[in-house]
Amino acid sequence: MNSLELRASVGLAGLYGLRMLGMFLVLPVFALYATALPGGDNHALIGIALGSYGLTQALLQLPFGMLSDRIGRKKVIYAGLLLFAAGSFVAAGATDIWWLMIGRTIQGAGAISAAVTALLADLTREENRTKAMAMIGMTIGTTFAASLVLAPLLTKWIGVNGIFALTGVLTLLAMIGVKFIIPDPSVSRFHSDTEANTARLPVVLRDPQLLRLNFGILALHASQMAMFVVMPFALIQTAGLDKTHHWEVYLPVTLIGFLLMVPAIIYGEKRQQLKPVFVGAVALMFIAQLGMAFALDSFWEIVVLLGLYFIAFNILEACLPSLISKIAPTDAKGTAIGVYNTAQSIGLFLGAAIGGWLYSYAGSGAVFGFTSILIGVWLTLAISMAAPMAVRTEMFHIGEDWQGDAAALSSRLSSQKGVKEAVVIASERVAYLKVMQNDWDRASVNKLIEETY
Repeated sequence: MNSLELRASVGLAGLYGLRMLGMFLVLPVFALYATALPGGDNHALIGIALGSYGLTQALLQLPFGMLSDRIGRKKVIYAGLLLFAAGSFVAAGATDIWWLMIGRTIQGAGAISAAVTALLADLTREENRTKAMAMIGMTIGTTFAASLVLAPLLTKWIGVNGIFALTGVLTLLAMIGVKFIIPDPSVSRFHSDTEANTARLPVVLRDPQLLRLNFGILALHASQMAMFVVMPFALIQTAGLDKTHHWEVYLPVTLIGFLLMVPAIIYGEKRQQLKPVFVGAVALMFIAQLGMAFALDSFWEIVVLLGLYFIAFNILEACLPSLISKIAPTDAKGTAIGVYNTAQSIGLFLGAAIGGWLYSYAGSGAVFGFTSILIGVWLTLAISMAAPMAVRTEMFHIGEDWQGDAAALSSRLSSQKGVKEAVVIASERVAYLKVMQNDWDRASVNKLIEETY
């Protein structure tokens, strides 16, 4: 990466991480805090308040990404950050569960994920785009793990309303960073690898393999939100652990999950065993959810089950984007990711809302019975999915002045050794290739593209 690409990647990864921090920081402490507010004796309302963020996120993230194509990336990002900050301050000043719900809903309306990734694509060359997106992915994972540890400590020092207020202040400061740290793109155009194309939606929505993965991310995050409606109370009531010490449980289990995730993904990718690793992780998640439905009766049962949960969760969070990339049509990768992210946000809302309602009327066993059914259905779908090819996406810039025949070049590229699929999109000045991981000839592809100049 050159200095501009590195600056853009670090800045946008930080911006993305800040938004995730605003969501993750309150997860372990939200339900406990909400019970102290007027109306918080109804866990169904607590669940809706927790998940309302995901609902507005699901509704607006794709439209905001498309709007950024029309009016500019940074304008949409500024508007989204303002909404996120406003929602944070409303939540910080909430006097009852209803105002907390309104604040969370406004927070979710600051749906800038698609605009951020589109801006990142504008500011990075094709050969460095995967690295830049990986930086965002690592930031999200690190933010989630750090939040589970920091949330109980920050609650002790400044309270949950203080966490919301701090998030609002940091978001306003982030707007300054967008202005002065993140460069303005010299050229802004549509990118099929990062943005949703409405014309490609039917293809993505009809693909049974992608539908399996979309259901999977919905089930995974629905289970996560449902769990955090219950687990803070279980740690207090069953384990006798004060809320300021919950991080002592979350820290080791998240670290173990992360450490075991790395070799599992390396094995899956390098040995072309991604489907067995993936199915194994879904099965482990099913065991964890079923265990929580029947065995949350002691501190060590909770610790063991949370350990299994985070091992499975970390592996699945790493596997799913890789599977989307391998399975999605080459020229519809951004569309597939957009639908996937929308399914994830829907899962956040449904898991919290249904989990809160079940906990209110039937207890924790019913909550984890529901999540066990979700993950059980996913396990069935995962077992029946086709094993993905050992491929990855490569992108080649074809030159700003290129005037060749896109269809002819696509056909010639498709015939090259190890190239499974190739699409040249002249308007984007990019050739998108899906190639075998260890058996393709980069030099031949480069030579063929250069010959067409």
